[in-house]
Amino acid sequence: MRAARLIKMVLLLQTRASMTAAELARELEVSERTITRDAQALSEAGVPVYADRGRAGGYRLVGGYRTRLTGLARSEAEALFLSGVPGALREMGLQDTASAARLKVSAALLPSVRDASRTAAQRFHLDAPAWFSEPRTPELLPSVADAVWDDRPVLARYRRGESEVERTLEPYGLVLKAGVWYLCARVADTEAFRVYRIDRFTAVRPGAERFRRDDGFDLPGFWAERAEEFARSVLRSEVVVRLSPDGVRRLPYVLDPASAKEGLSASGAPDGQGWVTLTLPVESEEVAHTQLWGLGPEVEVLAPASLRERCARDAARSAALYR
Repeated sequence: MRAARLIKMVLLLQTRASMTAAELARELEVSERTITRDAQALSEAGVPVYADRGRAGGYRLVGGYRTRLTGLARSEAEALFLSGVPGALREMGLQDTASAARLKVSAALLPSVRDASRTAAQRFHLDAPAWFSEPRTPELLPSVADAVWDDRPVLARYRRGESEVERTLEPYGLVLKAGVWYLCARVADTEAFRVYRIDRFTAVRPGAERFRRDDGFDLPGFWAERAEEFARSVLRSEVVVRLSPDGVRRLPYVLDPASAKEGLSASGAPDGQGWVTLTLPVESEEVAHTQLWGLGPEVEVLAPASLRERCARDAARSAALYR
């Protein structure tokens, strides 16, 4: 632990002209007294760390000293490609690994471009969770992430309805969708790939042996296909509606995108008033009522009769309120 901190301290001083004890303590998450002891240990080991006294003083490396400890470990190289998603790195337990990788890369760069990581971070930030939600990091996410990185099967217990199921899974990849973490995995001894919500896992036990990964597996392609299948699978009912031109324009904003796209693509020609009749796949009559109510007088429900009657009652109640 201390050796890694000393290396990190040298890399920090190599990438910057000078740093105060307070700055180093903040970066390394230790006390200033520990920084003083570490600087002395580095000097005794032959690293020319010099302490400037006074208010503007700090620590620096003398004589253009450069360490050769800038080679990236495999885990650091992998984490470096995720450095644009700091929240995800933190939740997977890879924040320190990515920090070490960025320092090594900075230390190897020319002084003229050494601030590239800082300027990029000032100009780009990815905030994955959706608005108006409080995402919670699944407790078992770091364990699952370790298994994904190391190609180790896991014996996982997860909630399915009111019961728990146990499966041996070969974890292929993680997906963060709107603040929710998913695992894409192959069920052991089968060819079936499935998607699991990690917050439904109740226990995860990594195996001792590595599994043989299918190099042809395409995580983005697999996720896109399954996401489309899921979006279509929940649309189990149908409603028939008439939409005004404004209703057609607003439909994708109040309905599921897959439902709106399918309905509009099969719509007929506008009638004499410019309204179009179309059939929309929906999750349920209850959900359709809530979604279509957002279109107000720009939509008329034609079928099913029960939904039309419900909308008529609601419209009458609203009219009475505003009379």
